[in-house]
Amino acid sequence: MDQQQLETNKNEDAMRMAISTMKQRLGTIEQGGGKKSLEKVRQRGKLTARERIQYLIDRDSRFTEIGAFAAYDMYEEYGGCPAAGTVGGIGYVSGRQCMIVANDMTVKAGAWFPMTGKKNLRLQEIAMENRLPVIYLVDSAGVFLPMQDEIFPDKEHFGRIFRNNARMSAMGITQIAAVMGSCVAGGAYLPIMSDEVLMVEGNGSIFLAGPYLVKAAIGEDVDAETLGGAVTHTEISGIADYKFKSDEECLDQIKRIVSKLGKPENAGFDRIEPQAPAKLTEDLDSVLPADSSRPYDMLEVIERIVDANTFDQYKQDYGKSILCGYARIDGWAVGIVANQRKIVKSRKGEMQMGGVIYNDSADKAARFIMNCNQKKIPLVFLQDVTGFMVGSRSEHSGIIKDGAKLVNAVSNSVVPKITVIIGNSYGAGNYAMCGKAYDPRFIYAWPSAKIAVMGGEQAAKTLLQIQVASLKSKGQEITPEEEARLLKEITDKYNAQTTPYYAASRLWVDDIIDPADTRIRIAEGIKAANNAPVEQAFNVGVFQV
Repeated sequence: MDQQQLETNKNEDAMRMAISTMKQRLGTIEQGGGKKSLEKVRQRGKLTARERIQYLIDRDSRFTEIGAFAAYDMYEEYGGCPAAGTVGGIGYVSGRQCMIVANDMTVKAGAWFPMTGKKNLRLQEIAMENRLPVIYLVDSAGVFLPMQDEIFPDKEHFGRIFRNNARMSAMGITQIAAVMGSCVAGGAYLPIMSDEVLMVEGNGSIFLAGPYLVKAAIGEDVDAETLGGAVTHTEISGIADYKFKSDEECLDQIKRIVSKLGKPENAGFDRIEPQAPAKLTEDLDSVLPADSSRPYDMLEVIERIVDANTFDQYKQDYGKSILCGYARIDGWAVGIVANQRKIVKSRKGEMQMGGVIYNDSADKAARFIMNCNQKKIPLVFLQDVTGFMVGSRSEHSGIIKDGAKLVNAVSNSVVPKITVIIGNSYGAGNYAMCGKAYDPRFIYAWPSAKIAVMGGEQAAKTLLQIQVASLKSKGQEITPEEEARLLKEITDKYNAQTTPYYAASRLWVDDIIDPADTRIRIAEGIKAANNAPVEQAFNVGVFQV
């Protein structure tokens, strides 16, 4: 076996191990609050959140889950909060792409943690950007009171959800709420601000204050059904529109409602008959080096994602550390901006490090992004970037100016942007390549992704120097052994914060995906984006040429 084959096998083993770890963790998340909580759900004749979604979506269709790793490894002092207590994503209902948001009642009775609020806001944001109908499957005990100060009053907290309900209604986005369990306190506004409200008898209830609080507040004795059950709200208050005996009957009615929705005006993104990639998508496992500092050819990734023979490089011989070009993914026309990770030779004969953005690359990418906006072509960013080139030569050549030009183009882009973080995503490179702060419609990470202000080794050594200097200023002597211990401690902590799980738990990315799913995730994202016409003109404002 030659050296190249050994390297390929090593890369494949590392990626497959990472994918296996991801799937194991995802399997645990999908169990929700565990067996005891599941038994309680079964005793009440209810389906779980995931079962409800599976019953609702069209048979053999795809459900693109968003935020499965939200709150991963967080709130451990309260027993954890798998998937932030909400299962959400894009599914096909009666042939129509819909945003589905389902409270997971097995996780603290569907109570809202801080990350639950952030996740629900992200799901609503995706629905608004892509003009997707929203289906809420409500089963929640309301705000998790021990953390109420982190979920209740701020701009990006719980109340923003109802503001979004109102904004979506004004935008003409259909919202359907099925109350299949508790819906209490401020949460009661969500279904009432939706277009239609469905309730399940015996399980669904809507009220601002439950029986215990009513007793404490005004001394009235009343049971939950009388106070706010399905019969009360369909026959007395008129708040709900339909009542059903079971979850299944309720979900069947949602399908019927969605089947009658008028077809939306689309954005007009170009699509032709799809073709399979020229190289096997499954082989993406072996492309990335096991050592993220090693170079590789990003073209090998692109050729396994795009339709065969459709990648036309833009300015192929200029600004080689970023690859730009037009292509098709599952038939959809796209513009690709990708970091080239192999070492390349510049037009001046200089060797350029892979994954670094140089002046000419920034200039090329900015111009290409402008072209895609002019032609109304969605953009796909493939990130494996360590940042912009530093040093006197780059500074004298105006790297900050060229970098600002690229950031300006990304910031003002009006066509949909979809970002996939394949490997490194460091510092200003994250920004220039359309990180979360730059409003990608969807942003995903491979299990190999690393997201941080700089690489772990550089950051740890910088932090060590600061910490050692501080200790010495206080008169403490630092032995080489103590310095080594501090360096390891800092490195371990920093590395833990750069993993895709740390990013996904905080929704810096929408999900961690198997590399083999990259193509279909991008295609589904563009299909969703095609529901929303591009109404804003592209204008980059003022920048230094």
